[in-house]
Amino acid sequence: MADDWKKKCDSQWQLGAHDVPMPDNVDWKSVFEKKPFERNLLQNPSPYGVNHTIPPPEPPRSGMPPPPNQPPQFEPDGNFSGWKSSTEVLPYDTSGIPPGVVVCHLPQFRWFSLEQLVDLKAEGLWDQLLDDFQPEIIIEDWYEESQLHKSIYQLDVKLLGADGKTVIKQHTYNPEENLDCYSHTWKKVSHVFSKYGSGVRYIHFLHRLKNQFMIEFFNTKVTDSSITIKTSKASVE
Repeated sequence: MADDWKKKCDSQWQLGAHDVPMPDNVDWKSVFEKKPFERNLLQNPSPYGVNHTIPPPEPPRSGMPPPPNQPPQFEPDGNFSGWKSSTEVLPYDTSGIPPGVVVCHLPQFRWFSLEQLVDLKAEGLWDQLLDDFQPEIIIEDWYEESQLHKSIYQLDVKLLGADGKTVIKQHTYNPEENLDCYSHTWKKVSHVFSKYGSGVRYIHFLHRLKNQFMIEFFNTKVTDSSITIKTSKASVE
């Protein structure tokens, strides 16, 4: 019976054809049921309820403060289940204000962070695959070109050891936006981990989005975040 599940896995993902190690001590029934390859290992990849195939919605800009009986909004709307979220309030930037000038309103910026920790063995992968074969790990993300600031998005992905803390490989991305001309689209971010070494058991995925409050609340959205495992290996990293 165990050999039947092993054959099913081989047929499903062509493991033998890709020289993937297939030891007999692996629970192949569990692997087949969890289907760890070519699927998104992140939960709730589109917490704002939008996707990158449709242009991001234009934010309403009334220029009016909220009604007196309505508290101001400081956090984005969305369903963030599956994510650990946190907010970092940034200090006001007064560097461009001449001495003695009174300013009624300044934008207040905040980093809104969303992160997940993926347990690769719990998702159906096994030691020999991760240590010896080291399959490609594909990272993909889409962020909104909100033009709130020159820095509106940051990505930090770490491949971690069995203790969930030791960093074996890391990829960070901190783009700078061009604010000279207006553009409001989704921007794709991607990275492939390969030849990362043995010992990887967890993936920590974190992205930070810059939000702004000045009379009204404006945010930077993200969508279609993904981590996928391929049954092939790249020749270059």
